[in-house]
Amino acid sequence: MENRISESAFKLREMIEKAIQSHEITREDYDKILHVATEDGHIDRHEKALLRELQNMIDDRDIRFVK
Repeated sequence: MENRISESAFKLREMIEKAIQSHEITREDYDKILHVATEDGHIDRHEKALLRELQNMIDDRDIRFVK
């Protein structure tokens, strides 16, 4: 059932979309995103893709860290 999108992947998508829309993320929100991704002890392929997308946007400075 690897094609099934997990509840945590949906939650991650919402959190990451908020950062994309504002072009900003706090360290606290970033930590929350990582917690959601790892809280079930497994990072599925959808979660990995979302985390990779977020990290790429941070690296490209499309999203920047704020206090």
